[in-house]
Amino acid sequence: MSYSIQLYTLRNALQEDLPGTIRRVAELGFTQVEPYNFVATAAELGAALKENGLTAPSGHAPLLSQDQDGIFAAAKELGISTVIDPYLPAEHWQSAGDIQATAAKLNAAAKKGAGYGIRVGYHNHAWELESSIEGQTALEYFAGLLDPELVLEVDTYWAAVGGQDPVQLLQRLGDRVRFIHIKDGPVSTDTKAQQPAGQGKIAVWDVIAAAQSLEVGVVEFDDYSGDIFEGIAQSLGYLQSGSASAQGVNA
Repeated sequence: MSYSIQLYTLRNALQEDLPGTIRRVAELGFTQVEPYNFVATAAELGAALKENGLTAPSGHAPLLSQDQDGIFAAAKELGISTVIDPYLPAEHWQSAGDIQATAAKLNAAAKKGAGYGIRVGYHNHAWELESSIEGQTALEYFAGLLDPELVLEVDTYWAAVGGQDPVQLLQRLGDRVRFIHIKDGPVSTDTKAQQPAGQGKIAVWDVIAAAQSLEVGVVEFDDYSGDIFEGIAQSLGYLQSGSASAQGVNA
């Protein structure tokens, strides 16, 4: 298991000082990052990653609303091998017809991505789990419509906020899930209340164990009330402990 950091977590620091922020990420012990908005920052980000010996196996980009060729070209430049669409608002997940249309668009994006040697995925929030389509969550209905080469990045915290047990969800989705977002907290929509891994209500080790085809576990905070660098350092330290006994820390 390898760990990465979703750079959206550090968006404020990156806007102030991208090279310095990437250097600090490396100093904390991360070897991988998951960029967002990387088309706009590809040259500067690529230089910073190279200088600090970091790789970016995955990245977030709005494949369903922006120029796909530009996204895939920038991803290839950065060495990103999986491009994940990070967000589609709740109104797209309320009917079978809308979900079918989204799946068709993402399947088409995956075919285009394959021409660049890049795999395509999707990342959920809470609403894909809150909505039910034909007796299953909208996310699972959607997964059943995707071509085999597409992958999912399950945000395990938002899955819990959406009313699902993330462990059971990951077990049901099986090897479609290649990435997860690891975050912790009180399982609420209050993003400022999110906590480092192992300090909230998510059974982090159970979640990781349930994702049996997992390639990368991605640390993320949507927001944080404390020092964000301390928060991600605590998360990484907890994960690197690698000990099932650490489960006892969970509330």
